[in-house]
Amino acid sequence: MTTAEASPVPDLTRHPRGRDHADEGPWAIALTGLTKAFGAVHAVRRVDLRVRRGEVVALLGPNGAGKTTTIDLVLGLAEPDAGLARVFWLDPSDAIACGLVSAVMQTGGLLKDLTVRETVGYTASLFATGRPAAEVLATVGLTQIAGRRVGACSGGEQQRLRFAMALVPDPQLIILDEPTTGMDVSARRSFWSAIRTDAARGRTVIFATHYLEEADAYADRVVLMHQGEVVADGTAAHINALAGARHVTAVWPAADGAALHRLPGVTGVQIRGHTLTVTGTDSDSVARSLLTQTPATDLEIVARGLEDAFVALTTDDVEEDLR
Repeated sequence: MTTAEASPVPDLTRHPRGRDHADEGPWAIALTGLTKAFGAVHAVRRVDLRVRRGEVVALLGPNGAGKTTTIDLVLGLAEPDAGLARVFWLDPSDAIACGLVSAVMQTGGLLKDLTVRETVGYTASLFATGRPAAEVLATVGLTQIAGRRVGACSGGEQQRLRFAMALVPDPQLIILDEPTTGMDVSARRSFWSAIRTDAARGRTVIFATHYLEEADAYADRVVLMHQGEVVADGTAAHINALAGARHVTAVWPAADGAALHRLPGVTGVQIRGHTLTVTGTDSDSVARSLLTQTPATDLEIVARGLEDAFVALTTDDVEEDLR
């Protein structure tokens, strides 16, 4: 793994710049028409995606959405059937050989009889240059257990150790595939604290996760996949808006459900006692209609969570409406 000696890290400023946002520098990842099938199963379908350097991007989607296959293509672990994947405008395998990319996977890569310190030290010995082991251990918060054997570490500690190993070559891009699966809440918070601290240095981070609250809390941008395609791309707030993910609550004793359904833009009504919840394509318009055309009081526009948008955008009938 000392190929970095023969393949020096390229001057990224000399590589072609993206056609869009050219003034913001070269892309960390550029996927164009990326397609991959396994027999009759189309895992990735014509994916176009650009990730800027320094972004923290969450890759979301239900099981079978194509997240892991996309990550494999970016890491050069699989070859696309069609399309092109570039990492810092290099072939993925070349970017990895240059030490530009590291990955943190869910399992594997650890020797249980080594200590935490020995594991990071061994990883550092595989690279011609890199960050000192002590510095990396401090970055991920493992200094106090550096002498502990890996086999005696908790699942969260082992995952932070994998993150430490990924940081050793000081990559410009880190990819994490379901990094906190199996961790308790405390371990997940500690892990993400280490990730955010490191990302503040300007490193690009892409992570696939099933925990929607992680994407909401830690990602600058969310890419939502369904059936091998990107169905939404933007901030969590943007995706919530795309899915119409706001509703209006109000108080209206003996509310007239039929009248509510006739209001412009209303798509759904729930009535519980004196409280009603109205969803629609335009929450501001719904609120205006409630105020001017009904006796409803105590109106409030509430943003629903990313989970609601996730469900809406990965439901086939809603997806058809969005195309």
